[in-house]
Amino acid sequence: MSLVVPAEWAPHRAMWLGFPSHEDLWGEDFAQAQAEVAALARALAGPGQERVRLMTGSPDGEAAARRMLGDVARIEIVAGAFGDIWLRDTGPIFARQGDGWSARGFRFNGWGGKYVYPHDDTVAAQIAGHAGVPLASNAFILEGGALDHDGFGTVLTTGQCLLNANRNPGWSADVAEAALAAALGVRKTLWLGDGLQNDHTDGHVDNLARFVAPGVVVCPVAFGRGDPNMDAYDDAARRLAGMTDARGGRLKVVRIPSPGWIENADGDYVPASHMNFIIANGAVIVPTYAQRPGEMALQALESLFPDRKVIGLPSAAILTGGGSFHCITQQEPA
Repeated sequence: MSLVVPAEWAPHRAMWLGFPSHEDLWGEDFAQAQAEVAALARALAGPGQERVRLMTGSPDGEAAARRMLGDVARIEIVAGAFGDIWLRDTGPIFARQGDGWSARGFRFNGWGGKYVYPHDDTVAAQIAGHAGVPLASNAFILEGGALDHDGFGTVLTTGQCLLNANRNPGWSADVAEAALAAALGVRKTLWLGDGLQNDHTDGHVDNLARFVAPGVVVCPVAFGRGDPNMDAYDDAARRLAGMTDARGGRLKVVRIPSPGWIENADGDYVPASHMNFIIANGAVIVPTYAQRPGEMALQALESLFPDRKVIGLPSAAILTGGGSFHCITQQEPA
């Protein structure tokens, strides 16, 4: 029996979500990051129709989560241990083989050695244990945000990340494809080039291009003056337009306006992306940024998800840590 990673739009048993638990990592953005994650948790548990498994990483984080969300229906607070909240990258990828489920775990090295914190390399085992499924450990380095799945064995990825020497030195495309096939049942790998500028993940695909239905991929189009990722967006769209998926069908590519130039308090560009949305059972929740709220992106996604409520929520404080909603979640399929 073949191994299958369901698409994100397939039904979920639960949605894992990391809660900011270490003030020293967030500084002055700590309280606002907690508030943004709490708002995401409420949206997932409400219109998102998810059972939220909110994982905390310290006793102080657990206490704050219980104070903010302990009485919200469908939110289960899971006391865990992690360095930071990026469960998409440190947690497992759930896969089905026949009627059985497993959590596929991978080595984690802090995005190429940039941010190595205690306990992050144990998150996959913690989540698998709480979910009650066996952990299948793999010897190579992989972050979940480096891949996007269509549920039929096709994945999107970027060469900038997956073939980066700071992950698995010496990997070629052929070696990477063989590893993904063995670990996740991948039948076809679609290679994009570079991701967003200033992205410490070295170009995770979940900021660049996402499957939204079988054979349908969204990627940004540059918005406003000075969008630093215009070339990367256009290159991704050109490549995708010439690709076919594992079933042999040509991809349909939908362009969605990017947030454009979003800067931090120091005036430096930060890698904001509406592509970092999370597809929940009843909603699609999209990160937005105060400098440009993203109404056009939300409208475009509404046309692609007519059976789900499309919700935009602020993510500026979470972004100061390097990611957004997709980066801090991991779906547990039903």
